[in-house]
Amino acid sequence: MDPTALGTGNASIGSLVREARCGDHHAWDELVHRYSPLLTGVCFRLRLSTAEAEDVAQAVWLRLVEHIAEIREPDSLPSWLATTARREGFRLMAARRRTVPHDPADTKLLSDATHENPDEQLIRSERRDALLAGFAELPLKQRLLLQLLAHDPPLTYADISARTGIPIGSIGPTRARALERLRRTEPIRRHLPGISRGPVPSTTNGDR
Repeated sequence: MDPTALGTGNASIGSLVREARCGDHHAWDELVHRYSPLLTGVCFRLRLSTAEAEDVAQAVWLRLVEHIAEIREPDSLPSWLATTARREGFRLMAARRRTVPHDPADTKLLSDATHENPDEQLIRSERRDALLAGFAELPLKQRLLLQLLAHDPPLTYADISARTGIPIGSIGPTRARALERLRRTEPIRRHLPGISRGPVPSTTNGDR
């Protein structure tokens, strides 16, 4: 695979997985770049420390090295990564509970558990994972544009245009195409099965 093509961030997940299976380090670098935010999101929701999150991420990428040949459908990779990260996070948390003593009279943990609905938490977690996984499949310029549009404090269109090279008058239409493309990515469609499986909006030169 041409490293410059991967450098644009526009290689498909299928091509990345195929090349990574063959040991292409550029493909591995791009997979790590695209999906590290997904792993970070999983660890954040598990309330892991920075060091613990790094341990989980390292374990997940090692698992992928071991099992990438078993992933027959590249589109399932984001779900595989999120599931593996949760399992590694839960394993780490279980080990931590075994080594950290708890005061049985401390009612804080009981209070937290009482006010937390596991089903709602799982739904939010799965929704966020699907969003991050779908976001990673967008062309590089669309990903950058959506990140800048969500910037806090908000950026002016002039600032966004200067950073992306997108003309000010094209920012709105490009955002609309990016959001529609995001809705039709495989992770989002799996999470929201009611979304039409029509063709994904084409990418224009300004979106690349």
